[in-house]
Order: sequence, then structure tokens, then C-alpha cells
Amino acid sequence: MAETLTLHEDPRSGNCYKIRLTAALLGLPLATRAYDIMQGETRTPAFLARVNANGRIPVLQIGDGAGARFLPESNAACWYLAHGSHLIPADRFGEADCLRWMFFEQYNHEPNVATLRFWLRFVGEANLSPEQRAQIMPKRAGGEAALRLIDEHLAAHAFFCGAGVTLADIALFAYTHVAGEGGFGLGDYPHVRAWIARVQALPGFVAMD
Repeated sequence: MAETLTLHEDPRSGNCYKIRLTAALLGLPLATRAYDIMQGETRTPAFLARVNANGRIPVLQIGDGAGARFLPESNAACWYLAHGSHLIPADRFGEADCLRWMFFEQYNHEPNVATLRFWLRFVGEANLSPEQRAQIMPKRAGGEAALRLIDEHLAAHAFFCGAGVTLADIALFAYTHVAGEGGFGLGDYPHVRAWIARVQALPGFVAMD
């Protein structure tokens, strides 16, 4: 991949980490530009006009200067980086199955596990609004349901799709391995813990900041 790649990120974000981990496992050079979302740095007029009108990160910048292109959404950016690589299954069903788990991560897993991590570790429960506090228990139940499902799947599979690591693993690894920061006890999910160790042992693995 000849283009210059720059990740606009907050290093504390699991969604940003997915992209860094994808690039690392593929040996792709990736520059980074850090923003503090707690300080509103992705809501400035310059960011909204140049990087992402939605005011969110991660954003993968492809190229430099006037010809640069900007790709928001973590799983889309991972897919761009991994296109044609071993991280996307070569067969039609395997590719769709990989996408299935990536959609599951964004719809069932991330809204619960990642949200509680953000609220409890970075915002602080005392600073949550009454509406947010009312959502803690439903989100905990939703996160536990997602973790149970993936633990059951991993009881019979070393990785999520096929025999080796794919983007499905990267997408789910990002917030699963730090789920304890959101109050989820990974001690209840032995197959998830074994899978986390397998991902961490992959050549090229980089840890989350």
C-alpha cells in the first residue's frame, strides 16, 4: 500500500485501537494524530470542515495535501487496510461471516461494553446524568449477553472465522480485552480469556495505549 496513512485518533479509544492493531498486524506504516475527545478537540470548526463533519474519531486519512481522502468509522477503515490480505477470508461465506461478527460488535457489543468503560473510567459515575445512570444496568446486561455469546462461540473456535485471525477478531478484541474497565468480570468467560492470549501472541501485535 503506497499511500501515506494517518490515523486521527484518541489513543484511549478502542475503536481507534482497532485500526492501529490492523496496521501493525499487516506491517503497514501508520502515522497518528491525537485528539482529546474529553476536551472537544473533534468538534472544532477546523476538524469538522477538514476531517469529519460528524465530529467523531477514528478517521483514517489516506494521502496528504489537497488530494487526501478521509474515511471515518473504525470497521470501514480496518476493511480498507486489510483489503486483499489474510485478515479478510478469501471465500464468500467466510467474508460474510467476518462481516457478521463486525456488525455484531458495533450493534451488540460496543454500545454496551465500550460505553460503560467510557462512563466509568473516563467520565466517572458521579458525573453521569440521571439518564445515563438509568442506562447502566441495561447496558451491563447487554454487555454480559454479548460476552456470553462470544465465549460460547470461542469454546469451539480458536478465532472467530476460520483457522486464523481476521478482522472479526480485531474488531471484538479492542473493547473485550479492556472490558474489566467497564465493570465486566472476564473471569466468567474462560474461552474469551484464552482467545485474548492468542491475539496478544500474534506476530506484530501492539498493545493499546
